[in-house]
Amino acid sequence: MAEPSVPTPNRRALLACAGAACAVALAGCARYNSSNGIAEGQSAPAGSSSGAPASPGGSNGSTVLAKTTDIPVGGGKILTGPKIVITQPKAGSFKAFTAVCTHLGCTVGTVSGGTINCPCHGSKFSVANGSVVNGPATSPLAPISIKVQGTSIVQG
Repeated sequence: MAEPSVPTPNRRALLACAGAACAVALAGCARYNSSNGIAEGQSAPAGSSSGAPASPGGSNGSTVLAKTTDIPVGGGKILTGPKIVITQPKAGSFKAFTAVCTHLGCTVGTVSGGTINCPCHGSKFSVANGSVVNGPATSPLAPISIKVQGTSIVQG
């Protein structure tokens, strides 16, 4: 009985497969749009919104993101569900930004020492305005509109 022959790939087939693998790898390196946290060239998933939690609670029906007492002066709090980071650069002044790093789209991990810190590649952003303090990111974190209503911080 004859052994079955297995076709050997030629050079062109090997190069085509290598090119396809490279294209897949590079797709993961898309630069993120700082205004919406979506990779350029991609669209938001169907049915998605700003990512804010759906629970109302503000005096006008706005979504409560946090209490003012949850946000330390000079620091902040990362809300992983809606991917928002809220900071208090100075007493009584609250800011909010997308928690999606503009370098490769990781969610920022900590707020300390006056910066919002991404654990993936070391980018750091200012708690005061979201600007890049340390790369590799080159674009600031996009601001998110918030309001303080009593002791609640709401989106909008």
